[in-house]
Amino acid sequence: MLVLAILVILGGILLFVYNSRNGGGGGLIQGDWIQFYAKGKDSGFSFKDIELLRQLAVKSELEEPSSLFWSQDQLDRCIKAMIRNSKAAGEHKNPEVQEFLSRLYDYRKRIELDRPKSLQGLTSTRELQEEQRLRILLSGTGVFGSYIIKNTRDYLTIARPTGENLPQSYRWRGSQVSIYFWRNEDAGYVFDTDVLDEVYSKGISALQIRHSDSVFRTQKRKSTRIKTHWPAFLYLLADGETSDNIESTPGLKCFIEDISDGGCALSIGGKTAPGLRIKIQFEIDKDPLIMCGTVRSVDYKEGENRSLLHVEAEVMPLTTRNHIMAQVFGMVDDEEGLPLRILDDETGEAGAGAAGLEALGTGLEQGETTPESTLF
Repeated sequence: MLVLAILVILGGILLFVYNSRNGGGGGLIQGDWIQFYAKGKDSGFSFKDIELLRQLAVKSELEEPSSLFWSQDQLDRCIKAMIRNSKAAGEHKNPEVQEFLSRLYDYRKRIELDRPKSLQGLTSTRELQEEQRLRILLSGTGVFGSYIIKNTRDYLTIARPTGENLPQSYRWRGSQVSIYFWRNEDAGYVFDTDVLDEVYSKGISALQIRHSDSVFRTQKRKSTRIKTHWPAFLYLLADGETSDNIESTPGLKCFIEDISDGGCALSIGGKTAPGLRIKIQFEIDKDPLIMCGTVRSVDYKEGENRSLLHVEAEVMPLTTRNHIMAQVFGMVDDEEGLPLRILDDETGEAGAGAAGLEALGTGLEQGETTPESTLF
């Protein structure tokens, strides 16, 4: 096996040398392509992938082809070239093309998540922004939702926590609490603190809590996401039910507020609870797409009677994931019109989710087809 591996590597190097001598190197010397091959192997690409990347680098006229293994801008340039070339050749639906594109997006995501700003972490609550959503753990009672109203030098002011099993008469002053939160495009954090006082701030019931300089990073975000406000339809799924078909009837009207290959956040009228399996149907560049997943948490705004559902996505088809990643990383060139379209055989059947929508809670609005949300 070792001998075979050595022969494969040597064969790859010889092929690069051959291509360089025959005009395939864009004017680069043999050593540059050997370095390109070695860097590609170190980055986890197969020999076949590296050869495709080499061709993309040449067609994109990169002065330093190896830079696409560490430069976000250069990699983006090559991915856009691949999308453009595969569409022009009519091969953008080819499963091999989609699989290779997916690997490129995985590598692109690694570069995004490893950028310095993603590695910087918080060290103090004084760095937190207003309106940051929080989870308050009260020992022996439960976990409750809140958000930051003000951040001053002496303390944080947060909205009075809300949630089930919490009496309105509960006395917070003097309580010790643990607070969890997600920082956008970064990670999850936790810190312990004391409640200093119960006050009113900006006209609402609030708590003043002590700052902490011991903020612990618990989990780095595994996906990059973008802010959106896309109209969508929501359908309820039973446990174990699979549904990849495009629905022909409207579901529950909602909006996708952010999205990634790992899930999304939905805003919707009314109140519901975590744990529901749902299907979300939406459009990107007029192409109908589906994301199935589970509601992991809910932020409810009582004054607006609206909820923000945080949905963890299930495994989705490569074409759907690639389409989403193209939006996340800005790979779609509007002037070229390069959306990756959904497969032709994913045709619609009438949805069966509407009958069970009552389980989502009272006050939820049944979706209607309107000019701003005509999805299909």
